[in-house]
Amino acid sequence: MRHRKKGRALGRNPAHRMATLRNLVSNLFLCESITTTDARAKEAQRLAEKLINLGKRGDLHSRRIALRLLPRKPVVAKLFDDIALRCAERNGGYTRRVKLGPRSGDGASLTLLQLVKERGEGAEKPAGKGEEE
Repeated sequence: MRHRKKGRALGRNPAHRMATLRNLVSNLFLCESITTTDARAKEAQRLAEKLINLGKRGDLHSRRIALRLLPRKPVVAKLFDDIALRCAERNGGYTRRVKLGPRSGDGASLTLLQLVKERGEGAEKPAGKGEEE
């Protein structure tokens, strides 16, 4: 039975699954966008949102928890010094998933997972109804 079991197995044992998620999230923080399968993107998004919340707290205990979860110190430094400061005004929704369609090799659904940029950092303002330029 799957009662109270969270997350997806991703076809891996627990250690391999955690290593995959750690690498996905660290590459997301370094490159600020990654392309992966839909199931992996959903799981990586959950972990990334939790880590950004740790970065927003900014204390030493949070940094040590993040170092336990992320494999490289420069990634944690970027998370706490850059990404957390950009997301300081947000209460959640730090990442977005954009579906890209099926992969040509095996037909797996691909997803672009990216960090949300603030309006002042090059993100275009969505055009609403009745707005004239």
